[in-house]
Order: sequence, then C-alpha cells, then structure tokens
Amino acid sequence: MPLLTTIIVLPLAAALLVALVPRDLRFGIRLVALAATLADLILATVLFLQFDPGTAGYQCVHRVPWVSALGIEYHVGVDGVNVGLVLLAAVVAFAAACASWEIRSREKEFYLLLLIMAGGVLGAFASLDLVFFYGFHELALVPTFIMIGVWGRGEEREYATFKITLYLTLGALLALVGLLALYLQLPAGDRTFDVERLTAYFQAHPMSEAAQQWIFPVLMFGFGILVSLWPFHTWAPPAYSAAPTPTAMLHAGVLKKFGLYGLIRIAVPLMPEGAQRWLPVLAALCLGNLLHVGWVAMRQENLNRLFANSSVAHMGFAFLGIASLTQIGLAGAVVVMVAHGFLAALMFGLGGHLWQQTRTLEMNDLGGLLRQAPFLGTATIMAMLAGCGLPGFANFAGEVLVLFGASKTVTLASPHTWVALAAWAGLVIGAVYMLRAVRRIFHGPLAGHSAGVPDMSGWRRVPFVLLLGALMVFGCFPRGLTDNLQLPAALIVAPAAPRAPALAATPAAPGSPPAAMPRSSAMP
Repeated sequence: MPLLTTIIVLPLAAALLVALVPRDLRFGIRLVALAATLADLILATVLFLQFDPGTAGYQCVHRVPWVSALGIEYHVGVDGVNVGLVLLAAVVAFAAACASWEIRSREKEFYLLLLIMAGGVLGAFASLDLVFFYGFHELALVPTFIMIGVWGRGEEREYATFKITLYLTLGALLALVGLLALYLQLPAGDRTFDVERLTAYFQAHPMSEAAQQWIFPVLMFGFGILVSLWPFHTWAPPAYSAAPTPTAMLHAGVLKKFGLYGLIRIAVPLMPEGAQRWLPVLAALCLGNLLHVGWVAMRQENLNRLFANSSVAHMGFAFLGIASLTQIGLAGAVVVMVAHGFLAALMFGLGGHLWQQTRTLEMNDLGGLLRQAPFLGTATIMAMLAGCGLPGFANFAGEVLVLFGASKTVTLASPHTWVALAAWAGLVIGAVYMLRAVRRIFHGPLAGHSAGVPDMSGWRRVPFVLLLGALMVFGCFPRGLTDNLQLPAALIVAPAAPRAPALAATPAAPGSPPAAMPRSSAMP
C-alpha cells in the first residue's frame, strides 16, 4: 500500500479493531490507539523527510477510480502546502491519544471516535479529489460534536455542543454549495472533482467573472466559518472550553485548519478574479480576529477561555497571509497554520491536565504554580511565550512572513499596509494577555487550588515535550517548511496577482515550475 494511503488508513483500521475489542479490555483499547497513532507519526515523519522541495507538482500520488461517470476517484498526494499539515495531524493525533488518560467512562467509544477523527483529518489534508476532500472532513467533524456532548465538561456543555454543531454545519453546507458550483462550471463531458484537472482546465479556460464573483465568497465564508473567522467565531470559545482535552487538541490544532487549506488549495488558484475582489474583505474581517478577539481574551478570567480566544485571534494572521496574495504572505500563512496547530494542541493539553489536578481553571484560584509543579509551569510558560510570537518558536517565523507579505507594497494608499500595521497591534495585545496570565498563575504566593498539584512525571510528559520540540525545531529551522513552499506558493498566487513582478508569468501547466523570480521576492 502506498505510504500516504497507509498513513490515512492506519487510524481507521485501528478504529475498526477497537470496535472488535471487548470493552472491559481497557488497556488493550488504549494500546491500540497509541500504537496506531505512533506508527502514523513515524510514517508521516518519513514522508516529510523524503519530500523533495525541488520537484514541481504532487508527490507520493495514489489514484483509484471510484465513480468514473461523475469524475470521482480516490486521489491523494502531497506538495509543499500540505506535507507539513499531514505531519502536524500525525503529531497532534499521537499527542491527543497520549492525553486521553483523563477519559474514564465509555473508553471504547471515545477511542473509536478519536481514531476516526484522526483518519478523517489526515484524509482531508491529503485528498486531491473534492468529494473525498469534503467527505474526510465530515468524517472528522461529526465525532467532534459527539465527544463534546458526551464527554465534555462544565455547565455549558450542551449549549456548546449545540452552538458548534449549528455553526460548523452551516459552514460545511456553504462550502459544499461552493464546491458543487465549481464542478458545474465545467462542460458536461469534462466534469471532474479532481483538483489537478480542475486547475488545468480553469487555467486553459478561465471561469467567467460573474461565476467567480458569487462562488468565491460562498467558499470564503463557508471555509471561514469553519476556521472561526470574525464575526462567525463565537462557537469556538465555549466549544473548546467544554470539549474533552484530546478533542480540543485535535480540533483546534488540526481540523480547524481545513478551511484555510481549502482557501489556499481551491478558492484562490481556481478563481483569481474572485480572489482579487473578495480577499480585501477577508483582510478587513481578519482584523476582528486580531484586535476584537484579542481584547476579549484580555478580559478572560478562565485559562481555557483565554486559550480559546487566543486560538481564534491567531487565525487572523493566517487569513491575513492568504489575503495578501503574495508568495511570502501565503507561505507565512501555511507556517502559521502548522505552528498554531502545535501550539493549540499544547495549550489545550496543558489546560486539560491542570483541570484534572485542580478541577478549576479560574486564574483567581491559581497562583505560585511554577514552584509547586516545575515541569507543568515551565511548559505552560513556554507555550504562552510562543503565543506571544517569541523568536525561537515557529509562530514567530510565520507571523513575520505574514507581516512582510501583507506590507509588501508600502504606500499610504495600500489597504494591506494599514491592515499590516493594525496586525502589529494584535501582537502587542497577545503579549499583554499571555504575560498577564503567566504572572497570575505561575508567580506570587501559592493559591488554594495550586497547593496540592503534583508535577507531571514519566510518560505523561511525552506529548508536551513532543509538541514543544516541534515548535522549537520549526522555530529555529523554519526553512524546513518554507523551502517546501517556494514552488507551490508561486503557482497559487500567480493567477491572482498578475501584476506582481515576481509572478508575472503564469505557468503553462500545474506541474511546471514558476518563472524566475528576483531575489528580493524570494522567501527567506
């Protein structure tokens, strides 16, 4: 079986195995989940290390015809955009399985849903067919609703389940309408759901401007709701606060990036005129994520609510990178996606551990925790510093690339310049609420709930060391991601930015290399 297909199938096969294991074999069920996700992590690492950034087009491709009459086939592959996302999904899935020790009821059903969710996420990022792309996402999304409703915590669990189900179902339906509309733009004899063939067709026969002007915003808002684009973000804080720790880690860390990936892979390259018209709107709305949600985070007294609002605020940088329509900005958006995935999983994992020990995440009830639990305190402080964009963590590299891309044309008349300047204010706001939380929770005298907190020991440190290590590796060596993005980023933004000097020539085919670029436009 090809490597990429093996990575997708492995957690789904493990879910089937868990379904066959008697529910009283709790250790066996947990062992199956850990073994499957660890194997996936190893295989995804091999895939990432074997990826050749100098080769144009998709690698590790696997095609299997399915419904030929409708142009549907199982088609997976990776390029510089999604190879890092596949690695992210595998790392977070293993970390979430390690953090599932808090589940004490209906463990068989929980691990079954967790493995299905992991397989769906991996399939969504690897799929190059729109039917499987959407279907794998839904396969991962439905378990999220169930896990919050059944294993969630807090008095608002039912409200959070209802709200996330309503919002994300609406976003998924809008995205489905947009994807079907793309399919129907092709002549009856040439219709296909294959992304490569769609790209080649629309490069040779551009879609009408009228169709682009209504399909692009449908996809933009559909995918945007799934990513918590302001003002459609209000589902995220209650959902992540109520979700069990592994679910919050996998959804906030990985599945939420599906909408951003859809914009990058489908909407922008297939509808360049729609992108030119509507991405300035996206740039304006992302300020709501960066500024408004950041201000909301500053007023939070609950640590999980702080993490949830911070997660929504950081999505503004990814939206801004896409809206910049520059190669460096788009590359920054992908780096932000990967970095935020590791960070969100780390923060919610640490918050879940603290909840299990103290039964509260109210910052007024915590204090002096660093002396009581040195590893827990140090790991959480490092996560918060990464959230501030501290150099040495991958978030810094992504945010800097986004800001460079958004302010590439520095003129007072450029709206992107003003958006980029406002984004700097978002960085300051993020630093304020993160450092304020560090001071209140980890320093000062011991508070009542912190007094008896034991520190992490042994294997329970593994997922957090892994996530912190990933943040620091890509923070110190961001070229591990950006080198892979040189060719695909140029191909994606070229049709939508024909006047940019670095991207003046549109490639003849989706697999051909871009025109030579001046050194000043190349990514660091």
